Amino acid sequence: MFTGIVQEVGKVADVKSLNGGGKELKIACSFAGTCHEDESIAVNGVCLTVTAFDKETFTVQAVEETLRKTSTGELVTGSPVNLERSLTLQKGIEGHLVQGHVDTTGTITEIEKEETGWLISVEYPDEFTDMIVGRGSITMEGISLTVARESDNTFTVAIIPYTWEHTNLKDKTVGDAVNLEFDVIGKYVVKYLAKIGRDSL
Repeated sequence: MFTGIVQEVGKVADVKSLNGGGKELKIACSFAGTCHEDESIAVNGVCLTVTAFDKETFTVQAVEETLRKTSTGELVTGSPVNLERSLTLQKGIEGHLVQGHVDTTGTITEIEKEETGWLISVEYPDEFTDMIVGRGSITMEGISLTVARESDNTFTVAIIPYTWEHTNLKDKTVGDAVNLEFDVIGKYVVKYLAKIGRDSL
């Protein structure tokens, strides 16, 4: 479990293909030396398990299903990645409850600079339109954000300068894929209401 508050932007130090189609990523960051094997770390919002570490890097593996549902397969050596270590009982929930289970990817359609921040618009698959609620929470690239606007299968989030400077959003361009995780409570509500609707037929 995570909060969507990015702790650090790390860098992909190496990418290797695994037999069967998976990928192994070695990621450089300041806290690598304090990691432990089997630790869960959100990498651009994707919950991945540490398989090895040293003083400068930690290693994670992404299987085929992860590559199909996320943008992890597009990472290359040098890619900046948002990192968050898992939530502990001593840590406040400053964003919202995030599982690290990416639902789908979206595509950035517009980045607009405003006087005090940025507006980023993202297009996503039609099948998830019920998951977006205005002023509701969404996780994008592992960042807890609030939906500022919604229209059909596009939503817009407002990015404050601190978030822009301390995440990989400043490196994004129009056309880039972003990992999306919809609010976990909202997902259960939508599924429950859909079941009620089916049972009433």
